[in-house]
Amino acid sequence: MLKIKIQIYCGDQIAMGPGKADLLDAIAAEGSISAAGRKLGMSYRRCWLLVDVMNRCWAEPLVATSSEGAQLTESGFAILSAYRGLQANMEGISTQGAVALERQLRDVPLEAQVVPSHR
Repeated sequence: MLKIKIQIYCGDQIAMGPGKADLLDAIAAEGSISAAGRKLGMSYRRCWLLVDVMNRCWAEPLVATSSEGAQLTESGFAILSAYRGLQANMEGISTQGAVALERQLRDVPLEAQVVPSHR
């Protein structure tokens, strides 16, 4: 099985990837970071750390928080939309190449071979 995962880096931090995009979708749907975390089975702390990285990596914050909860900013919606579009484009492109690769791929790996020691 071929799985292509798009990750966008800012220095050594992942500014956007599948998990962060899912978190943004959940925040948009739920209206809070804690509710998004519950929906995704993640702790509030983990969600907050991911939001913090995204907000620090992009030119403008992707998530705005207030006492009422959290919401995506205009930039958040734009970045999420662009990322989802990139994912959709990659799925179409990768389908052709995947067929050729999958024909050559084993169902499971062969047993590991013991590496001879040098004496």
